[in-house]
Amino acid sequence: MSILIVTGIEGALNCAGVVSKQLGMEVEVADGRKAALAAMRLNEFDAVVVDETLAICDPAAADAIYERVGSGIPVQINFALSGAARLVREVRAALKRRDRERLLARRAAAEAIDTELKTTVTGLLLHSQLALADAQTPAPIAEKLRIVANLAGVLHRQLSAPAEG
Repeated sequence: MSILIVTGIEGALNCAGVVSKQLGMEVEVADGRKAALAAMRLNEFDAVVVDETLAICDPAAADAIYERVGSGIPVQINFALSGAARLVREVRAALKRRDRERLLARRAAAEAIDTELKTTVTGLLLHSQLALADAQTPAPIAEKLRIVANLAGVLHRQLSAPAEG
C-alpha cells in the first residue's frame, strides 16, 4: 500500500515521513503535475493527495492527476493550512471510506448473484416438476426429469440454507 503526495511545499519530505510512520504505508512525493503523472505511470497508489494550491492554480493539472488515480482515492488538502496530523486523519478516513464502499459493493454483487442463481434453480425445478406431471411424458424421459428435479431440489435447498460463518 502506498500514497502519493503532490505538492511543491517546502518540507513535503518531512510530512511524507510522518504520514508513512503514522499509517505504516510507503509515501512518495511529487513536486508537480509532471512528476505526479510519471509516478502514477510506474505505480498504483491507494491514495493520491493533491495540494489544494495546485488544484486552484492549475485545475488542468489537478484534473489530469485525478483522471489517472485508478482504483486509488483522491484527497485534496491545503498544505499551507494543514499539518501532517490532519493529513494523516484525512487519508485514513478516505481509505476507510473506500474499504467500506468496496465491502458494500462486494456484498451487493454477492446478493445479486445469489438471487439470480436461486431464480434460475427455482425455474429449473418448477419446469422439471411440471414436465413430470404430464402423463404423456415417456418413461425414459420422465426418469431423467426426476434426476434433474432432484438435483435442482438439492441445489435449491443448499442455496436457501443460511450461510455459515
